[in-house]
Amino acid sequence: MGKIIAIANQKGGVGKTTTSINLAASLGVLEKKVLLIDADPQANATSGIGLDVETVEIGTYQLLEHSNIAKEAIITTETPNLDIIPAHIDLVAIEIELVDKDQREYMLKNALQEIKDEYDYILIDCAPSLGLLTLNALTAADSVIIPIQCEYFALEGLGKLLNTIKSVQKIHNSDLDIEGLLLTMYDSRLRLSNQVVEEVQKHFNDMVFQTIIQRNVRLSEAPSYGESIINYDASSKGASNYLSLAKEIINKNS
Repeated sequence: MGKIIAIANQKGGVGKTTTSINLAASLGVLEKKVLLIDADPQANATSGIGLDVETVEIGTYQLLEHSNIAKEAIITTETPNLDIIPAHIDLVAIEIELVDKDQREYMLKNALQEIKDEYDYILIDCAPSLGLLTLNALTAADSVIIPIQCEYFALEGLGKLLNTIKSVQKIHNSDLDIEGLLLTMYDSRLRLSNQVVEEVQKHFNDMVFQTIIQRNVRLSEAPSYGESIINYDASSKGASNYLSLAKEIINKNS
């Protein structure tokens, strides 16, 4: 039975897409069968894994409006055990198009039913908003990973996201869990980074992953080459951080 994990935070630039791509690749290297779903109109997960966004014909958009089934949207990537359902800029229109549809929050959940059991993990890279796209992802997911950058405004907006998760649990998906809070962009030399880590761990205790993703030049270079950090530089700090996160998730779910 596959586990669906949404990677969500309405703040931009917290490391959602970086986490989606590299966690997916790390789980793949650890011999788990993984599907990455790009549910962000910016389509950064699609280009970051090496696909040309312009050539995407069937992707998340077609899935949500049910003009194609999930199997038709899946593309095999060059990363071991990793498939992707890509996104295209046309995904921007989906929020408007779904507004007056019945069961609009369940479009993604329904589309994934037929393939859920074919993967160990399905990761959804969410858009940086709490709109209908993210709502679809949270309704379809079994759990959610919340990346938080180790910077000044880290906890700002977190309350809002947690409230959204609560209301999704109440109305659409009572089984939704928080997989964990993931601290990203950590720089051990900065006092602020250390303060954020302490504060988040103090507030949220066991909800915080032990793995912390450190700032890493190789990690920020990798997407421009259309590669995950595992393919780009497996010996880098970024790769070992994400492999450690993948192992933590596997252990937690085994």
